[in-house]
Parts: sequence; structure tokens; C-alpha cells
Amino acid sequence: MEYILAPKDKDAGARPGSCIFCNFPAAPNHFRENLVLVANDDYSVMLNRYPFAAGHVMVIPRKHVPQLGDLSAAEGDALFRAVRDIGVRMRELMRPHGLNYGINEGHAAGAGIAEHLHVHVVPRWSGDTNFMPVLADVRVMPEHLDDTYRRLHRAFADLPGAAPPPSP
Repeated sequence: MEYILAPKDKDAGARPGSCIFCNFPAAPNHFRENLVLVANDDYSVMLNRYPFAAGHVMVIPRKHVPQLGDLSAAEGDALFRAVRDIGVRMRELMRPHGLNYGINEGHAAGAGIAEHLHVHVVPRWSGDTNFMPVLADVRVMPEHLDDTYRRLHRAFADLPGAAPPPSP
């Protein structure tokens, strides 16, 4: 309901200063409420507020660009090293049966925030799909975002720029 009732700004991210992928990692005092797990010079990692599965995170280059080809070779390398590392940590922590890695480049490709490139890392388990999204466009989450944040924080705490420990 939070998402459904929230005001929608179709230009969010297009105007300077309006991009959550730029602003949230730049506000360390608000990492927990903004679901930021890591923010360093190369990338940030945030929980998806409207996840497809428990543990759904986004790895975001710090450079505000809409397309993968807009990153330099070094920036692309740093981003995909981070994606690989987050996937390894996700497998160790959450023990999923598989992982989805995805980039939706542009609104037509499904990007909710098309103006700032980001990579989704989604843990998946056999049988984790159900009829709710098909019949009612509703997702059923087996774990609250606060619990997921605390659990993932422990797995990412040693990364450069890791968020401070969440309060109990």
C-alpha cells in the first residue's frame, strides 16, 4: 500500500538532485531508513523497497548514468566486481537455490528509475513463485524488510563504505 498510495513523479531522477540512487548513499545518517547497506566511491548497495523476493538488492554505480555503455571500462569493472561479490555473499548468507541478476535499461525495458543504471541481485528458491502476482498483482514476502536489512548488513559489514550496524 505504501507504494500504491505514494505520489508518483515520472521525472524522478531526471532533475538534478532528485535521484534516490545519488541522494540516499550521500546521506549516511539515513542509511537504515533508506535501506542503504553499502556506499563507497565506486558503488552503493540498497535493498529494493518493493522486492520480488526476500533479499532483493540493487548494486548501483556512483556515477549517475542511464546506460551501461555510459560507464568507463574501470567504472564497469568496479560495478561488476561488486555484483559478483554481492552474489557470492548472498549465496553464503541466504542459501538460495539460484540468483537472478538483472539490468533494465530504460523505462521500456522495465526500469523503475531509468535515469540511473542499477543491477538487481535477487535470491530465488525453488517454488518461491505463487499465484498472488498473477491474480492480484500482489507480492507475498516471507520476511520483513527490517529483518532482511539486519541479516544482509552482517554479510556486507566488512565492505568499504558499509552502513553502521542497525539498532535492534
